[in-house]
Amino acid sequence: MNNVRTLRDKTPDSEKITINLGYVDLGRIDLLVQEGFYANRTDFIRMAIRNQLGTHTEAVSQSIARHTMELGLRDYSRADLEAMQRAGEVLHVKVVGLARIASDVSPELARATIGSLTVLGALQASAAVKAALADRIT
Repeated sequence: MNNVRTLRDKTPDSEKITINLGYVDLGRIDLLVQEGFYANRTDFIRMAIRNQLGTHTEAVSQSIARHTMELGLRDYSRADLEAMQRAGEVLHVKVVGLARIASDVSPELARATIGSLTVLGALQASAAVKAALADRIT
């Protein structure tokens, strides 16, 4: 009996960033963590970022609408790009969030179908596709 299933690779739902903080600010964060207000430094920083983004919700919404950007996750499959190529269309990607170009998309297909790529957040694509589109990424 064969009960082994292949699972999809899990795509991370976050992007790692690095920040530099002054010693005093770091100490104040550590004090709040020690007092039990936050589970750890990361918890504090995530909450601070969410609170700050919450104060700018309207500005972000207006900017997204003004720039006709997609918000959230946008996947581009090989079939999507092949259909664009057959139709003779060029794609101008504008995403706030995560843009993913499928792993089976060749660099040649990406260059033939993607005219520009603006991603505010993260772009997941093969190294070869990223290199092929390097001059089109803004």
